[in-house]
Amino acid sequence: MRQPTLFLTVGLPGTGKTTAARSIEIDQHALRLTKDEWVKALFGRDNPPSASDVIEGRLIEVALRALELGCNVVIDFGLWSRNERSALRQAAVDVGALVEMRYFELTPVEQRVRLDQRLAEAPHTTWQITDDDLAEWATHFDVPAPGELDGGEPLDEPPAGFATWSDWRADRWPPTRC
Repeated sequence: MRQPTLFLTVGLPGTGKTTAARSIEIDQHALRLTKDEWVKALFGRDNPPSASDVIEGRLIEVALRALELGCNVVIDFGLWSRNERSALRQAAVDVGALVEMRYFELTPVEQRVRLDQRLAEAPHTTWQITDDDLAEWATHFDVPAPGELDGGEPLDEPPAGFATWSDWRADRWPPTRC
């Protein structure tokens, strides 16, 4: 049996993650887990922040189980922090999977054009995103280092207060809304 691969799409909204994830899904016979599709299905026009982490957590659990069963998986929800990416890289290793990280970046002008086009052409798939939202989110985004992208650098230790990345994942992606 071949070793499954966890594909991580990394980037801010409108940079091409979902388009790439759809391609990976077909080319690599991967289970595609796109958070926005689940949020839209469950909440329609709303995008409650409190639900986001729980949905991501459930999708990660599905992803890890699929990897255990030998299925390739592509996670499509931005993964803005290095800690998120490190936790998922470790989780993949723990279930015997490889990891490929794909980083997507555009200028703010290109990003705005794509987001406006998506809202005009497929409003049922997205939400209104302001320039202020984009600017704020960019301040919270950790650009992946080259060694993180190619897997050449070792994983970071879990943040202070967490013995393992699994402990950190359980805190970051809780099983229910609090």
